[in-house]
This record gives sequence, structure tokens and C-alpha cells, in this order.
Amino acid sequence: MTAFHDVRFPLDIARRAQAVLARRTEIVVLGSGHEHRNARWRDARRRWQVGYGCKSIDDLHTIIAFFEARRGRLHAFRFRDWADWKSCPPLDVPAPTDQPIGTGDGATKTFQLVKRYGSGSNAVIRRITRPVPGTVRVAIDGAELTSGFTVDYATGKITFDAAPAAGAAITAGFEFDVPARFDTDELRIDLESYRHGQAPDIEIVEVLE
Repeated sequence: MTAFHDVRFPLDIARRAQAVLARRTEIVVLGSGHEHRNARWRDARRRWQVGYGCKSIDDLHTIIAFFEARRGRLHAFRFRDWADWKSCPPLDVPAPTDQPIGTGDGATKTFQLVKRYGSGSNAVIRRITRPVPGTVRVAIDGAELTSGFTVDYATGKITFDAAPAAGAAITAGFEFDVPARFDTDELRIDLESYRHGQAPDIEIVEVLE
């Protein structure tokens, strides 16, 4: 049975990974030369080549242990994309007003963490399902809350003890991981010496939930 393992891929190896942000667009060129473009995927999908992060035999040992525990592609896990892992730019500190996550209606208590890319009608809204425990900050109408809500770290949902008032602006700041899995069931390792080796092709892909 497949499952999500609530463990994070080794941070140091992930930091040295090569990342790709992918979308899938279908382009049909008409006889007139004009184009029709259709988005085949609603959301972007990220993938990482983590073999670049293996610099020593100890790194390879770490990768082998993590790969075996996940049974290759079978089980998903947390992965930190060092280029995009906060509600704010990577070098900033998350603030409780970083991202709008909803507007109160006097009845709804639960709101989903999201991150927006762009603005206005062209903004892309990404659902955040794996916030990092202890990093989520929440505000209502700009005032940070220190209690009165709970965070589900397996779904990214915020639940308030009492429904926010109608018209109240609900915002949040956070760090987050990406649900991901290995995209291979084979781990190829090249041993150069007793102390050095490489695993040139280890791809990890985002799991869209």
C-alpha cells in the first residue's frame, strides 16, 4: 500500500539539486499560421535532479538509506525546494500578512494555506499542503494571532476556534515543503574510489495532491 512518509529528504543534498519548473502547453498551428494554445496541466509540476547534490561516499550512503526506506517510487515524502520554500522571498522571514488565504463570512472556520504567484486575474494560486511545523503565522485584518487556531500539517488547513467575522481579511506566513517521490525504481551509483562516488541520475518529482 502506498503512503506518504512524513519525513524530509536530506536538506544538504536537496540544497545542491538542479530544479526544473514544468508546465504542459499544447500548441496547434493552423493553416493560416495562427496558433491555438491550450494548457494541458492546471498546475505547474516541479522536479529536481538530486544526483548533483551527492559529493561524497557519505552522501551516497544517505541517499541509499532514504531510497530504500521509501521503496523507490512507492512512498512520497517531504522535499524542500530551496528556490521556493516560504510564503515570502527565500531570504526574508515569513510574516503573518504574507499571503491572503480567505475572507471571513461569519460561518467558515477552516481555510487552506496558499501561495500566490503574480497579481490580479493572472495570478496563479498554489495550494500548500505541507507547511513546516512551528513556522505558520496567522493574522486577521492584519493583527497576528497567537492562539485560537490549529494547523493541520498534513493538509495545510487552518481551523479557527471561532469563525472570523464577515469581511475579515485572513492572511498567513509560513515555510513549506513539497510532497514528492523518487521518479525511478533503480538507483545507479558510480564508485570512483573508497571516499568518492556519484549517483548521476536521481530524479525527484512533485506529487500533486
